[in-house]
Amino acid sequence: MEVRLIAITHYLQENGYPEELIERAGKICYRSETRSDLAGFIHARIRQGHESIIEHASASFEISGISRACSHQLVRHRIASFSQESQRYVDMSDPEFVVPETIVANERALAYWQGFVQHAVSVYQELRRLGIPKEDARFILPNATATRLVVTMNFRELRHFFKLRCSPQAQWEIRAVAKRMLELIYPEAPATFRDLYDEFCLQE
Repeated sequence: MEVRLIAITHYLQENGYPEELIERAGKICYRSETRSDLAGFIHARIRQGHESIIEHASASFEISGISRACSHQLVRHRIASFSQESQRYVDMSDPEFVVPETIVANERALAYWQGFVQHAVSVYQELRRLGIPKEDARFILPNATATRLVVTMNFRELRHFFKLRCSPQAQWEIRAVAKRMLELIYPEAPATFRDLYDEFCLQE
């Protein structure tokens, strides 16, 4: 699995940081031009539940090497934009797979796993040789097939995403993705994400 932060909102005024834009939006609401502590201002708005102002900033991540099972969880977050590798157009004759650690740790289970995925790839390749189009041959591929995508969320949705998917109750793969995203975005917008970073990235 690899997660990269590839874009973030750039504020054309001030120092170009996304949190300056959030502060500007918040002060429009209160008709205030008084210079204040930026982190304190944003923390206070979040504590008050005034999170609409953080929707003005967004970030884009490129995620690769996760399973389709994981990406299906990710794309359920509706207030986001997704661009995912298409099995309809991309030839999957030599796919990568994500193997759960519980299977890796069990020799017999791993043997079953390897036999299954090798058979699935062989069937896919044979279907293609028979002239079956990629969009139909892909039906044989398991949820473990690795994929890649770009996801963009505004900061408010990112906070919601982190609260759900960094939780110990979240499934292990999506949790690993979410925690890595949080680790990457935190240095860029510490006032917005410090509480979640402290809760999910510093406690373990």
